[in-house]
Amino acid sequence: MHCSLSLLAAAALAPAAVGAQGTRRTLLVVGDSLSAEYGLARGSGWVALLEARLAERKMAVTVINASISGDTTSGGRSRLPALLAQHKPDVVLIELGGNDALRGLPLGMTRDNLRAMTLAAKAAGARVLLVGMQVPPNYGRRYAEDFETSFATVAREHKTALVPFLLAGVADGPDAESMFQPDRIHPRAEAQPRMLDNVWPVLLPLLR
Repeated sequence: MHCSLSLLAAAALAPAAVGAQGTRRTLLVVGDSLSAEYGLARGSGWVALLEARLAERKMAVTVINASISGDTTSGGRSRLPALLAQHKPDVVLIELGGNDALRGLPLGMTRDNLRAMTLAAKAAGARVLLVGMQVPPNYGRRYAEDFETSFATVAREHKTALVPFLLAGVADGPDAESMFQPDRIHPRAEAQPRMLDNVWPVLLPLLR
């Protein structure tokens, strides 16, 4: 009898617990290799760690990781409409631009693509989080500075949330070299928790 009462009590509390978290939300991550677990064991990238953290906190969020290694802002822009139609996300996280810089693409084009993706996501009813990137100084000081500010510029123009630098504390930390794979571009598994911690405080309010 006590067992039955316990089960009934648990069943009665379950809807309230779910209700406290609100309706299930969908987060769409559109990124490049930094979000696609390039060179990492599956489940060890920062997006997978994000899913685990959300589950631990019993937050009703479905994470769709639509990141593709090597993708540029142009690629993301062309893919986004279909992704929005398919998944109908509540939040869109855009982590693109690094490959634009590696290929020396015009910064004006990168900004235009970021703007277009932001506007498309907002038009679909989603909140937007732009995740910024930086390039090494050997690209030239002016280019590096203009590239870095591109994300803040678009975020300010369209009043979206911004993570200034996904690799903060990784690429600019005291043990930076040890945090990267041999190509010196892609972070190791050890860096992924820090990357998540850079995103988490900005993303969390959007999911609520």
